[in-house]
Amino acid sequence: MEAQRTAYHKIWETHHVAGDPLQRMLMYVDLHLVHEVTSPQAFSGLRGAGRKVRRPDLTLAVMDHLVPTWERSRETPDPVGREQLRQLSENCTAAGIPLLDLYHRRQGIVHVVGPELGLTQPGMTVVCGDSHTSTHGAFGALAFGIGTSEVEQVLASQCLWQAPAPTLEVRVEGQLGQGVTAKDLALGIIREIGVAGGQGSIVEYSGSTVRGLSMEGRMTVCNMTIEAGARAGLVSPDQTTVAYLEGRPAVPRGHEFAAAAERWLSFASDPGATFDRRVHIDASQLAPFVTWGTNPSMSVPVGARIPELAELPSESAREAARRALDYMGLEEGTVIEDIAVHRVFIGSCTNGRLEDLRAAAAIAAGRRVSPKVRAMVVPGSGAVKRAAEEEGLDRIFREAGFEWLEAGCSMCLGMNPDTLAPGERCASTSNRNFEGRQGAGGRTHLVSPAMAAAAAVLGHFADVRQLEPADLGATALGR
Repeated sequence: MEAQRTAYHKIWETHHVAGDPLQRMLMYVDLHLVHEVTSPQAFSGLRGAGRKVRRPDLTLAVMDHLVPTWERSRETPDPVGREQLRQLSENCTAAGIPLLDLYHRRQGIVHVVGPELGLTQPGMTVVCGDSHTSTHGAFGALAFGIGTSEVEQVLASQCLWQAPAPTLEVRVEGQLGQGVTAKDLALGIIREIGVAGGQGSIVEYSGSTVRGLSMEGRMTVCNMTIEAGARAGLVSPDQTTVAYLEGRPAVPRGHEFAAAAERWLSFASDPGATFDRRVHIDASQLAPFVTWGTNPSMSVPVGARIPELAELPSESAREAARRALDYMGLEEGTVIEDIAVHRVFIGSCTNGRLEDLRAAAAIAAGRRVSPKVRAMVVPGSGAVKRAAEEEGLDRIFREAGFEWLEAGCSMCLGMNPDTLAPGERCASTSNRNFEGRQGAGGRTHLVSPAMAAAAAVLGHFADVRQLEPADLGATALGR
């Protein structure tokens, strides 16, 4: 009798080119995503070796990391950034790779654009020179970040040497409470298992809670898999996956779509499939979380306090917390809701989709950003921006005092003009709160979009469950 297989094992077995699948094999890559930061050296290596791009038709390039989010008529201020953007354009033209440049209507963050085009599909292998490629695992794809030398290898061969990874099932059961979102689920999981809890593993998210998430929510959870030290994260494909993909530009239509959907669903994990490890999470125990330290596991529910050092389980944990609090300019035992913010950032490949902007707008509507706060909203793509504007979300944000900007990675990583000044404290919907992540000396607190909007209007962290959200349908009609 054939063993019951996980989605990961099904994908792994169907992408074998050479080598031993039980040890190390050459894996075929279905989709290679490229951006301006990790590609220049790879293209240079190709030229030096006299090689061409093997499959430009299976490659998509996007300008996202270094791009300013102000109007496109203004020049990128950093000369190094300008050069990297120029090189990407020249390299893609020479290789015949499609490029979403600064002026393309579809331009945006690579991990937002790929799914919305329908390029990311169940059963695929997807790679990119960016750690948050795990986002695409929400579709039942094996998706992970690669280094510059590996970018060159994939460009040259459309293949990549890989070793098999252990599997970890994170099963989440129950209903998320009011005001608790996919971002809170992701933070709650990392808080539970730690930043090394998934080390080297392929994580499959399962259970009734995950099945109840939209595709946007699943992408948020898979996006942050890497923050638990995992190699990749995925959700088995189901009818929610199929419904999201139908009608997208790169997806077949008619009879071909029906055949594709049947094939996609065949990659779902079999009932009773075996995992190397399992973790169970009770959704009812989750709350809106706020990080207080310098890695995503350092979080507490919004109504709680920063832990006392004496409460932590080991000397190493106490020392890590001590260093984090020193950098963050906070003290142990501080009430989270007493922490004031200077900046608010709503966007990123974690929370820059239309669903995220709606959640933030529902809190912003009819309110005003605190005079002590500068708040910005950065759509994840041009398509997200246009859809939000059609719904009137831009008007809601502007009237509340938020800046409404162009698509890009923006303040997520501080590689463009959107950065924090030393000592500035930011409520951010991004994925990392490392030291200097959003700018040298900047202090980052990770939250959901609704929590970020609440912090913007009140000037400090607050329990979003205490704020009545607006009916966006009725609000948009007043445009």
